[in-house]
Amino acid sequence: MSKVGKVYLVGAGPGDPGLFTLKGKALLERAQVLVYDYLANPELLKFCSSDCELIFVGKKGGDHTLPQEEINKLLVSKAKEGKLVVRLKGGDPFLFGRGGEEIEELIKEDIPFEVVPGITSAIAVPAYAGIPVTHRNYTSTLAIITGHEAEDKEESRVNFSALSKIGTLVFLMGVKNLPSIVDNLLKEGKSPDTPCAVIQWGTTPLQKTVKGTLQEIVSKVKEAGIKAPAIIIVGEVVNLRDKFNWFERKPLFGKTILITRTREQASKLREGLLELGAKVIEMPTIEVKPLWNSTYEVTLKNLKRYHWLVFTSENGVKYFFEALFKFNLDVRALGNVSIAVIGPATEKALLERGIKPDLIPKEEFTQEGLAKAFQDFDLRDKRVLLVRALVAREVLPQALKAKGAEVEILPIYETVLPQTSSELLKKAFSSAIDIITFTSSSTVENFFKLLEIEGLTLPKDVVLASIGPITSQTLMNFGYKPQIEAKVFTIPGLIDAIREFYFRSV
Repeated sequence: MSKVGKVYLVGAGPGDPGLFTLKGKALLERAQVLVYDYLANPELLKFCSSDCELIFVGKKGGDHTLPQEEINKLLVSKAKEGKLVVRLKGGDPFLFGRGGEEIEELIKEDIPFEVVPGITSAIAVPAYAGIPVTHRNYTSTLAIITGHEAEDKEESRVNFSALSKIGTLVFLMGVKNLPSIVDNLLKEGKSPDTPCAVIQWGTTPLQKTVKGTLQEIVSKVKEAGIKAPAIIIVGEVVNLRDKFNWFERKPLFGKTILITRTREQASKLREGLLELGAKVIEMPTIEVKPLWNSTYEVTLKNLKRYHWLVFTSENGVKYFFEALFKFNLDVRALGNVSIAVIGPATEKALLERGIKPDLIPKEEFTQEGLAKAFQDFDLRDKRVLLVRALVAREVLPQALKAKGAEVEILPIYETVLPQTSSELLKKAFSSAIDIITFTSSSTVENFFKLLEIEGLTLPKDVVLASIGPITSQTLMNFGYKPQIEAKVFTIPGLIDAIREFYFRSV
C-alpha cells in the first residue's frame, strides 16, 4: 500500500501577496499539488515548483468551478497518491472559508493535515482603507459576519438585534445583499447616520472605497459600480478614514504600469512601483540567453594577458562568471587585470561575486559615460576585453581604440524575443494602461516588433518612461518621444522619475 500524503490548509491572505505568511510560502515551494481559490492572488503561484500540479477550484458570483463535495474528494484522492497537497484558500481557511468541512472529510479518510492561518480580509481590508476595526475612543467591540449565508438556509441565523448594539460590524461577501443588511440594521435600531464603508478588491492596487452613512450607502455603492469581492464595515471607526487613509494616497495608486524588462530582472522595478501603489503588469520583451562555446575557453584561460576587463551590463557579469565556472575556472583566472563597469547595477553584480571594480563613471551610466571615465588612463597598446551582448552599440569600443587600445569583444549573451510575449501583450492591452517602461534599446525594439506582429497600436494617452537618453533615442527612432526620462540611468532613477512625473501632473 502506497504511503498516504498530507494536506495543508493554507490561508492566502486578503489579496496583497506581501501579506502571505512565511510558512505558507515554504509549503508552496514544497507542494506537489496546489488546489487554489479565485481570491488567492495568482502571484503566489510563482512560489510553486515547475512540476507542481496546479488545480483551480474557485468560484465567482456563485459560479462553481468544482462543487465543495468534489473539492473534498479531490483533496482526499491526491493525498492518497502520497502527495504533499496545499489547499490555498483566500483569507483564512476557517473564517467563512469552509475549511472545517474539508478537514472533516480528511479526518473521515484518515488523511493527515495541518492548518496555516491567513490574515483575514475582515481586518486587513479596513486597515488598507484607513479604518481601524477598533479604537479605544470609539469602540472596543467587533463582530465579523458573513453577508452570504448558505443557500439552503430557510431563514437567516444572523441576529441583527444583537448586532445593532455592537460598535463595529464587518460583513464579508455581503455586497450583493447590502440592501437587506442595511434594512435589517435600521429595523433593529441602528442609527441611519451611522458611518459605513464598502471596500472592493481591498489591499490590492484595484482597491476602491465608498464611504457614506447607513441610509445612503446602498445608493452610493450602486452609483460607484462596486461589486464582489467587497466587504462592508459599519461603525463610528469609519470616520477615521479621512485621517488614516494611507494606501490610496500612495503616489502611483490607481496607475497601471506595463514593464517590458526581462522577467529575471523585473523584480526591482516591479517592487519599487508596487511600493508606490501602482498596479504592475509584467510583459518581458527580451529573453537573455548565454552564448559561450568552446572557442571562449581559450580567451577565458588567458585573461591574464589583458590589461582591462570591461562589463557593460549585469547580464555580462552573470554569464561571464557562469562561463568561467563552466570551463573549470574561477576568479583566480583574472590575475591582475583591472576591471571597469558601466554603472551601479553592474558594479553590484560584480561586488556580489567578491570583486570591487577599478573604474565606474561618476554620473552618466552609458557607453559614453564609461568612455569619458577612461580619459585619464593611458590605453596605448593596452589590451582590453569588452564583455557585452552580441548586438550592441559601438561607441565604447571605438572610443577605446581611438585612445590606442587593442579591443577584443567577447559577446557573452544575446537578447531574443520571448515566445510568450505575444499572448502577454494582447492580455496586457486588454487592460487600461497608464505607463509603459523601457529599460534598454532592446526592450523598445522588441516591443514595437510585437506591436507590428499583432497589428496593435499604442493605447491613447499612454505615457512612455525611459531609463535614459539612449533608450529615449531608440523610442524617438520609432516616432515616439518619451514623456518620462530618468535623470539617473538606473532602475531606482527610473522609479524616481515616474514618481516625479506623477507629482507634476496632479
